[in-house]
Amino acid sequence: MGRPPTRPIKFRDGFYIEIRNKGKTTGIKIHRDTKEHMLRTIKEYEQSKEVYILGESKNGKWVNKTPVLHVVEES
Repeated sequence: MGRPPTRPIKFRDGFYIEIRNKGKTTGIKIHRDTKEHMLRTIKEYEQSKEVYILGESKNGKWVNKTPVLHVVEES
């Protein structure tokens, strides 16, 4: 086994969401190129998982700093 990576992760330009199992503290980050694709992915996972909208990344920096929990709109 080698040593763990020490270099920080460079995020590509686009939109990111984090998908978590309900009640867990960590999840998987998913990248989408456009906001429409991100919203479509949120619709896929919103019933069975917790979805955190991390926001948009440009030039390796976040446009908005705080993640937002997506709440399912019941109609």
